[in-house]
Amino acid sequence: MSIIRTPEPAQATGAWAERYAGDLDALGYVPSHTRVMATNPRAHQAFEDLTGAVAQSIGLRLYELVTLAAAGAIGSEACRLAHGRKSRGVFDDAQLERIALDYHAAGLTELEVAAMELAEKISGDSAAITEQDTLRLRELGLDDRQIVDVVLAAAARNYFSRALHALAVVPDVPPDLPDSLREALLTGLPTSDGR
Repeated sequence: MSIIRTPEPAQATGAWAERYAGDLDALGYVPSHTRVMATNPRAHQAFEDLTGAVAQSIGLRLYELVTLAAAGAIGSEACRLAHGRKSRGVFDDAQLERIALDYHAAGLTELEVAAMELAEKISGDSAAITEQDTLRLRELGLDDRQIVDVVLAAAARNYFSRALHALAVVPDVPPDLPDSLREALLTGLPTSDGR
């Protein structure tokens, strides 16, 4: 599961029990990432508060696209699978598979593609981002708050995904995720050796 020892749901008390309860209600199980992050419930809540504040201005659809792009760029199986499942509330499975395999050819808007490209760039080499990269989002209709929130969505995903990597959290495959979607979400992810 991870290098961090966590209680099983039936033995969880205190902060762990509180954190586990939401996933048990929503998913029917407690994912590995929740178990590990419940070790520091205040930090986990702060992350959830941040992502909630970000998604509010850009909307769930754009938030999920940016999250999928950022998670894919850094090779986070855990986040690709978890947000692939969450994205099923916004996209049908066929379009989500196309997005996962090649978002440039998935019927997305020009703004959505530009935001995903920026998320990948943030995840790869944020120091190489130019003014033009972010100004492109303004040209496509985002206001300053929304531009900041696209960047924060990608940066927050990097924080969380990299923490999961560092803590050796084993990705969970959501049981309700179709095999073809799971395969699409994991196709082409970079490996730990950069390939």
